[in-house]
Amino acid sequence: MHLGNKDAPKRMEEFELSEKCKQGNNLARKELYELYSGRMFGICFRYIGDRDMAQDLLHDGFLKIYASFDKFTWRGEGSLRAWMERVMVNTALQHLRKRDMLIHTTEFEEIEGSYEDPDPSDVEIIPQKVLMNFISELPDGYRTIFNMYTFEERSHKEIAQMLGINEKSSASQLFRAKGVLAKRIKEYLRTNV
Repeated sequence: MHLGNKDAPKRMEEFELSEKCKQGNNLARKELYELYSGRMFGICFRYIGDRDMAQDLLHDGFLKIYASFDKFTWRGEGSLRAWMERVMVNTALQHLRKRDMLIHTTEFEEIEGSYEDPDPSDVEIIPQKVLMNFISELPDGYRTIFNMYTFEERSHKEIAQMLGINEKSSASQLFRAKGVLAKRIKEYLRTNV
C-alpha cells in the first residue's frame, strides 16, 4: 500500500541522479539542488560564517559540481553526497585563500594555558543553531581549522598541507578555537539554563 501522493514525481535514486546529471539533464540538476542545497549551504556557512557569502559560495559550488560531473565516479550509495561535500569544502577554502583570510586571524582574548572541555551532556542541551553561530563567529583561521579537524576529520598534517601552514600552527589554532568555544558554551549555560 502506497500512502504518498500518487501524483508526486518519484525521486531518482542517487546513481540514476548522478548519471543524468553527467548527461546534462536539467531536471536531474534541479532535483540534485533541491535534495542537497540545504546540507551544502550548511557546509559553506560553517566555513564562511556569513549567510550572504555562504549563499554565493553555494551557487558557485553547484556550478563547479555541474561542470565537473565527468570527474565523479560512483562508488556506492552516499558517494555522490560525499563528492559534493568535498567540492563545497574546496570552494569555501578557495574563497578564504583568495582573500588571505586564513593567514590573518582576528585576535580573541587569549586563552590562558589550558581550558576545560564542556561536558557533552551540557553541550547537547544547547540548540544546534546556537552552536553553529558560535562556530561562525570564530575568526576565519580558527573556524576553518576547527571545521577541517572536527567535521572533515582531517589530521593536522593534512590541514597544514591543504592550507599551506605548518602543523604546529594548525594545532595552535584548533586549541584556541576550542578554548573560545568552551568559553562561549559556559557563558551560554550560565545565562540560559
